[in-house]
Amino acid sequence: MSHKRYPEQFKIEAVKQVTVAGHSVADVAQRLGTTTHSLYAWIKRYGPDSEEHLQQSAESAEIR
Repeated sequence: MSHKRYPEQFKIEAVKQVTVAGHSVADVAQRLGTTTHSLYAWIKRYGPDSEEHLQQSAESAEIR
């Protein structure tokens, strides 16, 4: 089985389709040709409650 690598920006945009636009995980995964398992992992990593998101928000606030 071959594992396809997706760029970080692709993952972030996929997460936004679920968290911001309100699409279902199953719908987004099917449209993008990935698995729901991968998408849930990306949401955990890049979603609004993730460590990376909180760190980026803090950096943006500091820059402002």
